[in-house]
Amino acid sequence: METNIIFTTVPDKPTGEMIAHHLVEKQLAACVNILPQINSIYQWEGKIHNDSEYLLIIKSLKKINKKTFNAVKSIHPYEVPELIALDITDGDVDYLNWITNEVK
Repeated sequence: METNIIFTTVPDKPTGEMIAHHLVEKQLAACVNILPQINSIYQWEGKIHNDSEYLLIIKSLKKINKKTFNAVKSIHPYEVPELIALDITDGDVDYLNWITNEVK
């Protein structure tokens, strides 16, 4: 099974926890790490923004990316949330099997 990591950012920790719980409960992710306060500099609607955000690292399966993306978008407060998936090309077999067994 092809495992991957999906990144998204959120405005605050409670939002990150809500999304993380939702994904794990729905078995769309085996685990979600919430990294505290990163600084994001980006352009949106013609203006440069410099915001404090939290980064979610979502461990999931590539075959359900669209379903996972849609689940995040349905509850995410941003109009266009960051949703970037990277394939896991190597890792501990036991850990990768655990991801595969947790995600449905």
